[in-house]
Amino acid sequence: MIAPSHAARDVRLRHAFVVLLTVNAGATDAIGFLALGGAFTSVMTGNLVLLGISGADGDGTLARHILTAILCYIGGCILGSRLAGMACERQPIWPRAVTRALGVECALFLLCAVGWWLQGSQPRGVVQLALLGGNAVALGVQSSSVQRFGVSGLSTTYMTGTLTTLIVRLTSGHRVRDVADSLQILGGLLAGALAAGVLVDQVPALAPLLQLVAVAGVTIGSLVAFRRHGRAYLPDGGSDAAVLAASGSAPPVAS
Repeated sequence: MIAPSHAARDVRLRHAFVVLLTVNAGATDAIGFLALGGAFTSVMTGNLVLLGISGADGDGTLARHILTAILCYIGGCILGSRLAGMACERQPIWPRAVTRALGVECALFLLCAVGWWLQGSQPRGVVQLALLGGNAVALGVQSSSVQRFGVSGLSTTYMTGTLTTLIVRLTSGHRVRDVADSLQILGGLLAGALAAGVLVDQVPALAPLLQLVAVAGVTIGSLVAFRRHGRAYLPDGGSDAAVLAASGSAPPVAS
């Protein structure tokens, strides 16, 4: 049986990795919007709105980019779900399949980075469209891989629900400490977008490195950390909150 402190440590470590993946999502969406044709790579609701606007304006180029992002994101979700699998009873807090899926995501970002650099960090035309699609596939893989954790509401890409839950909990009497996890995830998204925006504008050659460092860091970090310590499991019928409470830590708030 895994000690509560062991499981709680793994839950906290998983959360730190999720925040880092959220930084990557914010960065990738910013790069897509600012440098790859004005489409998001993971915010599909925003893309659907932009698709409607492009139809009203008769902007075929924007519509083509948005449709590419949507279709490639869907393809990435399918790939990620095949690689990471679905949540199940008595699974590790960090399943190995998630690390494998993130390794594929990292490889996709590496290919996109090479294409970016070969275009002088200012991709145009077909290459721009291909890079947008590649980034969308990568975030689709990331989004569906995080679902393997089986934590209700946990996401690294779609944040409207996270923000809504955060506001509802704060206005219903919860302390800021109770929603710290959600605040960190939202902060990671903002930080990633801010950093990528600055890099695209000032030093575009470095922009792909932000993605690579974030995803490679999580991939290698999870491989090393969870292999070194062994894999902790949630107890039957347990939850993250129960594990943290048993160890004396504050329970996280589902995003």
